[in-house]
Amino acid sequence: MTEPAPMHADVAIVGAGPVGAALAAGLRDGGLNVVVLEARARLHAADPRAIALSHGARLILERLDAWRDLHARTTPITRIHVSQRGGFGRAELRAEDAQVPALGYVAEYGDLYAALTRALLDSGARVLTGARVEHVGATPGYGAVRYRRDDGEHLLTARLVVLSEGGSLPAHQRVDKDYGQSAVVCVVRSDRPHDGRAYERFTPDGPIALLPLGDAYALVWTTPEALLPARLALDDDTFLAQLGDAFGRRQGRFFQAGPRAAFPLRLSLARASGSARVLRIGNAAHILHPVAGQGFNLGLRDAWHLAQTVLDTPREHIGTAPMAAAQARSRRFDVDGGSLVTDLLVETFSNDLLPLRLARGAALALLDLAPPLKTLFARKMMFGARAW
Repeated sequence: MTEPAPMHADVAIVGAGPVGAALAAGLRDGGLNVVVLEARARLHAADPRAIALSHGARLILERLDAWRDLHARTTPITRIHVSQRGGFGRAELRAEDAQVPALGYVAEYGDLYAALTRALLDSGARVLTGARVEHVGATPGYGAVRYRRDDGEHLLTARLVVLSEGGSLPAHQRVDKDYGQSAVVCVVRSDRPHDGRAYERFTPDGPIALLPLGDAYALVWTTPEALLPARLALDDDTFLAQLGDAFGRRQGRFFQAGPRAAFPLRLSLARASGSARVLRIGNAAHILHPVAGQGFNLGLRDAWHLAQTVLDTPREHIGTAPMAAAQARSRRFDVDGGSLVTDLLVETFSNDLLPLRLARGAALALLDLAPPLKTLFARKMMFGARAW
């Protein structure tokens, strides 16, 4: 078989999802040859799932010219109420205490993706849809992506190859922790207005998150695998009654539930790729438990910081070991801190041992009584472990 003629780029991005699109948009003013490979035939996602965006994510989206289109379709989070079922102690984080207009925002995934797709298409990057990547490798001088498109095999070489999709991460290059849980997600309505308040309610089975979305709530209900089939099969009235029992009555009575879906929960961290020519960001680098809503926000910060690192690097040094080391230094504390905090929250709060329940309650009460501590915690949630 004749080898395909290679095409060369400064930066090749595998995956045109929100994180890959954000990276391309962040590189738009660098005068670089950027190629984005996307397996799907169309850049479209009609997906009603809710996604939590931190205030820090808003600032990045503004810099990428993606916030203007998205803003009107988001719901601000002005307060976050944190509590545990069956124990004392609670804390409430407020936007005014952190001196920001909102602690975060909730958007439908499809709306977020549409806004970032527009930024991607305005970036000047070459976007190849229907490009199914079959192999990623590297030499000392360049990264190489072999892909199939239009029934033909093609080779793309680049100074730097960036993997931004979870499917780009082979199992042998991951460190996985299976929580034995899934997140049941849907939209629910209660008989009290949410007034911009989000909830993180810890239960022995795992956290329950309620995120304000329009005039309803987006629910993320952590469910042990053994209970998942039965919970998905419940009729709406029984499902809402069980939700009320688990969550409590702070938000009144839940009276309506939308279609339910579920996805497994795990902690997944990438091993080093072994080459400075191939870097990973977003779900290709790390997948976190959704507690505290850090997953996409962490990936967006990956994309933003990598774009700045590339733009600060002379073209001939893109993809070299010093550049890769600079990117690793800029992200290590945030990624390690984010994965540690989410894992610690899950392991510490997902049980009903009395000593731990008392310690959790004391910690929540102390947090609520110490405004400087609350502000610091809020800033970590908004801007990441570095709280820049």
